[in-house]
Amino acid sequence: MSTDPSTTSAPDFRAEARGLADHLRDLRRDLHRDPETGLELPHTQARVLAELEGLGLEIHTGRELSSVVAVLRGGAAGSADSAAGTGAEGAPAAGTRAPSVLLRGDMDALPVAEATGLDYASTNGAMHACGHDLHISGLVGAAKLLAAHRAQLPGDVIFMFQPGEEADRGAKVMLDEGMWDAVGGKPDAAFGIHVWSGEPGLFLTRPGTMMAGANRLFVTFRGKAGHASRPQDSLNPVLPLIDFCHAFQGMVTSGFSVFDPVVATITQLDGSTAVNAIPGEASMGASVRTLSAETTAKFPVLARRLAESVAASHGAEAVVDWIEQYPPTVNDDAEAAFALDALRGMFGAERVVESPDPVMGSEDFSYVLEEVPGAFLFFQVSPEHIDPAQAATNHSPLVEFDDALLPDQAAALAGLAWARLAR
Repeated sequence: MSTDPSTTSAPDFRAEARGLADHLRDLRRDLHRDPETGLELPHTQARVLAELEGLGLEIHTGRELSSVVAVLRGGAAGSADSAAGTGAEGAPAAGTRAPSVLLRGDMDALPVAEATGLDYASTNGAMHACGHDLHISGLVGAAKLLAAHRAQLPGDVIFMFQPGEEADRGAKVMLDEGMWDAVGGKPDAAFGIHVWSGEPGLFLTRPGTMMAGANRLFVTFRGKAGHASRPQDSLNPVLPLIDFCHAFQGMVTSGFSVFDPVVATITQLDGSTAVNAIPGEASMGASVRTLSAETTAKFPVLARRLAESVAASHGAEAVVDWIEQYPPTVNDDAEAAFALDALRGMFGAERVVESPDPVMGSEDFSYVLEEVPGAFLFFQVSPEHIDPAQAATNHSPLVEFDDALLPDQAAALAGLAWARLAR
């Protein structure tokens, strides 16, 4: 068989993935029963390592988190194996670099008590309510599919199993630990697939901004505490807080273009714990979603100016804290177009849609896409017996995902890697 990638056709990953269906379903349900949250996922990491054993991958684990990075060195022309031989444990020989693609799956669950009633439901107070158990299983499936064709694989594939996506910036931790150095340099492209509630079997992505950046705003007004019956002897910080919250939404609508929108939602208010006491401080917290670096930088400037002017009108003091949790997830235009074309070739145009708008949720795959061109995609997997319009959404304790679609998820990841390396 030829090992020239220009003459080697892609395997039929969809057909091969169907042979993994039972195994991937069982793996997903085992993971679903035993979810772990945050950066430390020892049981999940151990299960991933066991699944990858025997596939001939280079394995790297994290120092500050329970990550797994596995590298499959391809054997076809243009890869390190055939072009210049390999070094220890299949690594590229000195002075060579194979083309490479990264595939990512996040692994952490949410601190949500499951209420689905499924026979494999979690009972430990956490839940894979965002479908990361499917992400792990789908990425394991892609590794198995691609490893079976290592000799013909026209490059290297990096499998990134990541903890701490939900709140702990696990992707950034992995990058800060030197993931690129561990795998031999930055890949040529990176792809991730996230399951979503909706019409089952549909893939979606778009060029440019795919998901919003996540930010947190906290504003504290400081006054003078006292007795509620003698407000003249105090400086009640609740009053400037009320004024600020009233003006806050006006600041958003007048301060930002509708073509680069912001979603800012006040979710926390705090004052006195006693109804007859004027507190010394009163505060608010808000979730702020932005679609560009420009609006992310502009928002705290406007919020601070508003808070300080309101505080001054009351003779109070304002303290503003702005936390940029995740940047916007921005797809490379060319890689997004490639992903849409590649998946349409695998699944048909009716199952692959270009999203008209970004999603205002957030993702820390954004950190990877800041350094490597790539694309982030959604895969809708609501069960057939649930009306997609009525389906519980990601992060709900009632959300259900159909693991019968795992073979397509694994095939899509494998197909994207193969097609990108063979370009």
